[in-house]
Amino acid sequence: MSANDPKRTFDKYQIMTLKNTKSNYGSIAKWIHWAIAILFLCSYCAVYFRHWFTEEKTPANWTALQLHLSFGITIAAMVVLRIIWRNINQIPNQEPGSRLAHLAAHLGHYALYLVMILMPLTGYVGTGVNTEFFFMFDITKFGSTSLYQVLVTNWMGLSFEKFEAPVDFFHKEIMGKWAVWILILGHAFAAMYHHFVKKDRTLIKMTKG
Repeated sequence: MSANDPKRTFDKYQIMTLKNTKSNYGSIAKWIHWAIAILFLCSYCAVYFRHWFTEEKTPANWTALQLHLSFGITIAAMVVLRIIWRNINQIPNQEPGSRLAHLAAHLGHYALYLVMILMPLTGYVGTGVNTEFFFMFDITKFGSTSLYQVLVTNWMGLSFEKFEAPVDFFHKEIMGKWAVWILILGHAFAAMYHHFVKKDRTLIKMTKG
């Protein structure tokens, strides 16, 4: 097969588009990014549906809860994949801007990663029921694990109710109601600002590229 063979050129192009380049995010990074965004939206839809449209201890309420938990577990797995893929890929070059703007962008991304890690983590450890993962198999609740016995029961000396209360407050009241929405809206507005005002390639890198 010659170096100029069309099939070889196409295969090389396919491999290149999967990975990040200096000017664009690759297909894998884009799919992970948008998949996490959609999963967060689905998770919120499930929990709001549960609170607004169902009664406690009904099949619909339980189904909505299990979907919320299942989306959360899936987000956790996707975030792990995203961190691994980010660490083994180059990051596209930043668009021209001031040092302050670049610092703000970095801090915003770190905050988003922190939220993507803490939301599924606090959701899992603060849940008192097993997760019926999309009704295919069960994922044992944190309170029934050996790690819970070591950390919470033996080391902290707390019951599940006392342990769950601050975790649940952090997950729902601080992160769920405020921090997540502030960061997501800030991230979206920043992308729109770059696209429509600065007219650079920030948004294009994570869409069509």
